[in-house]
Amino acid sequence: MNSRLSTVLLITLIAALTACGGAKKENTETADVKSAESEWITLFNGETFDGWKTYGKEGIPEAWTIVDGALVCNAGIGEENVGFSSESLMTTTQYGNFEFELEYKIAKGGNSGIFYHVVEADSLGFDFMTGPEYQVLDDEFSRSESEAFKMVASNYAMQAPAATKKPNPYMQWNKVKIVYNNGHVEHWFNGEKVLEFEEGSDEWKAIKAESKWANTDTYAAFKKGAFSLQNHGDEVHYRNIRVKAL
Repeated sequence: MNSRLSTVLLITLIAALTACGGAKKENTETADVKSAESEWITLFNGETFDGWKTYGKEGIPEAWTIVDGALVCNAGIGEENVGFSSESLMTTTQYGNFEFELEYKIAKGGNSGIFYHVVEADSLGFDFMTGPEYQVLDDEFSRSESEAFKMVASNYAMQAPAATKKPNPYMQWNKVKIVYNNGHVEHWFNGEKVLEFEEGSDEWKAIKAESKWANTDTYAAFKKGAFSLQNHGDEVHYRNIRVKAL
């Protein structure tokens, strides 16, 4: 075999190996993306209440329905409130460390909330007695809240979100993400991280000691629990609810 032919064959072999390597890398990257997506667990299928129940009892709360692929609380607003405010809708599964996402839209002046690490017991009448709350609120027309640490995306009655948050007007969709990882908590709102704190830190304990939760020993006491969507007496819609265990 002459040297010129050998050179041509060598170049051809290198090109083939490079192409195979590139294809292998591309396939690996594709597999990684698919693996990452497969870690997400859909908590609401858009059609049934499978995986959900009333906080503190079995069955589905009377105020909740499914409309256009969303969980809808129909409790009414203001004087029209029909009085199911203790009937939160909670998951039947529990999580410790997680990344949680959903979208919501809320009526004018409406109030609701997303709780995590919720635990049921006969002595606990409400989900907020255990679970910290990511506040859901129509800030602009709120009738019930005005303090920064009680507004939308706050760690309710504990810590205020960044003033840079950008809520959409009432009855338009907003996107929520909550991250909990060994006490490190992040609140995201419409793609922006608006709050970050360490649950159980000295700073957090000092805030709790001066808060409405000061004498509630069960508040944020559990590191694993359910998610709960609050019925606060106002219309609110939730959809695209999913979680990833960390």
